[in-house]
Amino acid sequence: MSRSPFIDQAWSWLERELEHWAAAGKTAHFWWRDDDASDTSAALERLLQSSQTVQVPLALAVIPASLKPELVARLRQQPLISVLQHGYAHSSHAAPGQRKLELGGKRGSDAIINDLGLGKQILAQHFGTHFVPALVPPWNRIEAEIVARLPDLGFSGISTMKKRTMANPAPGLLQVNAHLDPINWRHYGGFIGLYPAIAILLQHLIAKRSGYRDSAEPTGILSHHLVQNEAVWRFLDDLLRFLSEHPAASFVDAREIWP
Repeated sequence: MSRSPFIDQAWSWLERELEHWAAAGKTAHFWWRDDDASDTSAALERLLQSSQTVQVPLALAVIPASLKPELVARLRQQPLISVLQHGYAHSSHAAPGQRKLELGGKRGSDAIINDLGLGKQILAQHFGTHFVPALVPPWNRIEAEIVARLPDLGFSGISTMKKRTMANPAPGLLQVNAHLDPINWRHYGGFIGLYPAIAILLQHLIAKRSGYRDSAEPTGILSHHLVQNEAVWRFLDDLLRFLSEHPAASFVDAREIWP
């Protein structure tokens, strides 16, 4: 593959790790999730173009309560796009002293479950086969009591952030997380930097290849199209192109993860 656009040493480290996968006769699997969608925008168009340019499938976490008809019409034209459920309204019900939390906190679990059931019905009705019954908790936080009840609502998946503690946090519920978020949230959508971002990917890939992490879980890349700055966009495009061109890397559609 052509290395000319990727002259920084960080890319050579990633390529070397993928060569280790190839030498072992393995393929490093990745998946891509983007959060907080509810309407069309210039940022959404750029996101869809990024997916289309490199033909990489994208799982878009959509907020049911604020879903706009324009988004439905736009996404149903996109064969590479699948839709996950991003909570219900992306509203915090955190108790005093808690970090932001929609799926828990001060609100009763029955009310939360009712909202999630309604949200699932909305997305399934509007998106059909594009919808995957997997829940992405807002702020990647959810209380254990809610997780245990998700299979009763017909959810087959859940996705949060960083290392998963178990593959099946409830019977019939598969957890597949995102591992790399390139946004520096303390700096308003800025980029964490090339070396920190590649290091996060390498940590997960090396751990999987060495047997310290579950090799069945694809390495997850997370984006937030509404807030990321130009440096994040450039890195994301470079990363998607780099991985899509490498013979030892492959992207998995969310519809394959949660059939």
